[in-house]
Amino acid sequence: MLGFLKRKKKEKFGPLIYLSEPTIIYHTQTEKVILKILEEKLGSNNVVLPSDYGLKGTSHMIKDAEFFVAVAIIGKFTSLVVNEIKIAQELGKKIYTLNIARKGEEVEYIFTEGIPDDIEWLTPKETNQLYEDFRGEEFSGFMKFFFGDRRREW
Repeated sequence: MLGFLKRKKKEKFGPLIYLSEPTIIYHTQTEKVILKILEEKLGSNNVVLPSDYGLKGTSHMIKDAEFFVAVAIIGKFTSLVVNEIKIAQELGKKIYTLNIARKGEEVEYIFTEGIPDDIEWLTPKETNQLYEDFRGEEFSGFMKFFFGDRRREW
């Protein structure tokens, strides 16, 4: 009856990619940009996106993926991403890193094969501190600029 209201699902193509991302970028404009980068760089829109599963664990899906992409924020892997990288390494997955950093007033996305040596691996305590810093008053506008807001609009 109201078929025109249904969203047309985008046809999936390419190898399965597991995206390991910090929860702070779930459902943001940054996440949308990341998906476009993966489609461009790896020729696939077939992505396991943890944000689609809320706070449920998805690391058991890493075994089915051909590629594993770890997202770093300003040169840091959060503890969740660190745990998933270790799983991907144990499974012998092809690993890529996408580092999101600021360059002046621009947000820069640096996509590399493997894991760069200069990326810092955070503990759970350090991850909590990073999130607190992003949420702090001195960063209130910074977080919105850096990641965008959670609105569905582009």
